Amino acid sequence: MPTALITGATAGLGAAFARRLAADGFSLVLVARDARRLAESAETLKLAYGVAVETLPADLATDEGLRRVEARVGDGVDLLVNNAGFGHPTPFLQTPVEEEVKMLKVHCEAVLRLTLTAVPVLLRRGRGGVINVASVAAFFNRGTYSASKAWVVNFSESVAAEIRNPRVKVMALCPGFVRTEFHRRAGMDMSGTPEPLWLDADEVARVAMRDLARGVTVSVPGLLYKAIVAVGTLVPKSVQHAVNARLSRRQ
Repeated sequence: MPTALITGATAGLGAAFARRLAADGFSLVLVARDARRLAESAETLKLAYGVAVETLPADLATDEGLRRVEARVGDGVDLLVNNAGFGHPTPFLQTPVEEEVKMLKVHCEAVLRLTLTAVPVLLRRGRGGVINVASVAAFFNRGTYSASKAWVVNFSESVAAEIRNPRVKVMALCPGFVRTEFHRRAGMDMSGTPEPLWLDADEVARVAMRDLARGVTVSVPGLLYKAIVAVGTLVPKSVQHAVNARLSRRQ
């Protein structure tokens, strides 16, 4: 039975990946900060899908937490889903530097270190994959969040290009707005977001697994978001800056 390790696994997109992979017959290793929620999630998944579920409480913003997860990945997994992440409710210049550094630790350093641990294991096994959860924000300018997600996309593409075995895949997943608790936990008011822009977490997980199997390197779920990204790459940076400035004033 293959094993998948998922970070940020107790809520939102991470929980959707856990459900999807359990349904596909994966044993699971769930990583999150809250041990109680991990235990509850594990019990629910065991009862619903009859799979083995291991829990690993760890804070990826700390060296100790990162080392613990690195060690478990090094012990062997078939799929790594780097999903842990968070957002800031305030613009860059109003956010404490400690919070910005924490974001880079979780979004970039953790992704780098866990991917670098997983890929040699997968190459020795001759199969498997890594899904690094980025965002549509990676293709636009919106403070440290979008910058960190742009790094995830570039990094994932670079690693994928170095791998010579077609059965070992690395993919960046770039969803738009997903109906999860992400924005509420970040203190963001999303009440004015148009309904067509919202994605379902379970559908995003399904599309991600389909695209990984197809060998897609950068997956953008949803036709609307594919169009937004395609158009966005053609929009001059000066226009993007003006839009972002207006959004910041509205916040």
